[in-house]
Amino acid sequence: MQKNNFDIVIVGGGAAGCAMAASLKKRDNTLAIAIIEPAAQHYYQPAWTLVGAGEFDAANTVRPMAECIPHGVTWLHAAATGFMPEEKHVVTDRLDKIQYQQLVVAAGLKLHWEGIKGLPETLGKHGVTSNYRFDLAPYTWQLVQQLQSGKALFTQPPMPIKCAGAPQKALYLSCAEWLAQGRLGQIKASFYSAAPALFGVKEYVEPLMQYIRRYQVDLHLNSTLIEVDGPNKTAWFNIKDADGNVQHISETFDMLHVVPPQTAPDFIKQSPLANADGWVEVDQHSLQHVRYPDIFGVGDCTNTPNAKTAAAARKQVVIAAENLLAARAGLALPSRYDGYGSCPLTVEKGKIILAEFGYGGKIVPTFPWDSTKARRSAWWLKKYLLPKVYWHLMLKGREWLARCGACG
Repeated sequence: MQKNNFDIVIVGGGAAGCAMAASLKKRDNTLAIAIIEPAAQHYYQPAWTLVGAGEFDAANTVRPMAECIPHGVTWLHAAATGFMPEEKHVVTDRLDKIQYQQLVVAAGLKLHWEGIKGLPETLGKHGVTSNYRFDLAPYTWQLVQQLQSGKALFTQPPMPIKCAGAPQKALYLSCAEWLAQGRLGQIKASFYSAAPALFGVKEYVEPLMQYIRRYQVDLHLNSTLIEVDGPNKTAWFNIKDADGNVQHISETFDMLHVVPPQTAPDFIKQSPLANADGWVEVDQHSLQHVRYPDIFGVGDCTNTPNAKTAAAARKQVVIAAENLLAARAGLALPSRYDGYGSCPLTVEKGKIILAEFGYGGKIVPTFPWDSTKARRSAWWLKKYLLPKVYWHLMLKGREWLARCGACG
């Protein structure tokens, strides 16, 4: 008979959820912990931009979920559908209610493909692709190899999105390949971003603009993709001018790389845990819920104003684990999250600008170097070291370089 009562229940078995369970188990192996997760597979999503550039095998980004759930943690193979925080229950789709003493919400975010008219039915064909899906990243590389001439469009939706640099990574790596093959002169790349600036941290803007110029990219800011017609290879954008006026334009393409709009999961939006925008409402430093002290939030599903990246989750789970156990013991919360997020911007094949920053855009480099410069060592870090850190350290509770500078 399935147990339905645990010391700690974690909603979500992605990067944040599994790492959180491992960090808690590392600190107190006697805890009865369960992860509620419906998916049978676990993905290392940060490598998908490399898959889309022919630099990583998609098969090496996926493992069975059962292998990723930490030892001694119960996997409840179900989907959370609601929360009853007053009763300390999580409602699920197939296991009824699960009771907890403390709850961690690590449910990630929702890729809202339907938010762009015509997109779902044309993804994976007609030259329309996205590195935000496991099955489509290889199609990105196929398109990059096949395109000899024409127009290639790359898009970025309004924030927040996970890995805010990923839309640009697809652009730079594609252009780098075309440049190496002598085709960039025949291929015109354009980047349409809903953001008002190329990157959210000002120190990185000019180094990135150097690559925009090198690849002769047409840059369109304040531009949001709203509709796609794959068979007719046409995309429509809303472009906002300095006065807030919106112009509706169309653009033809031979290749279109789309990043979908992103929202909090529906079951969180509709729950008492959400803020007005639908995200789990936690204190941005302690990661404790602002209304329910027995609940913590980590990863992409929260309202914390940091970059939504796996690197951020890696730091957050240490803070949340220490604070949750302190709350459990009736002690003051000892640790503070500084908003750390990392975005390894793959500006060319073999070089990366390793953007690392915290709340307020403060640069918080891990290594003693100028993080605005493209480096081969950062490429080696992303392609070869970080996947091993993810699978063998982060998901196992081994917290290498996982403590942020402002932690208590």
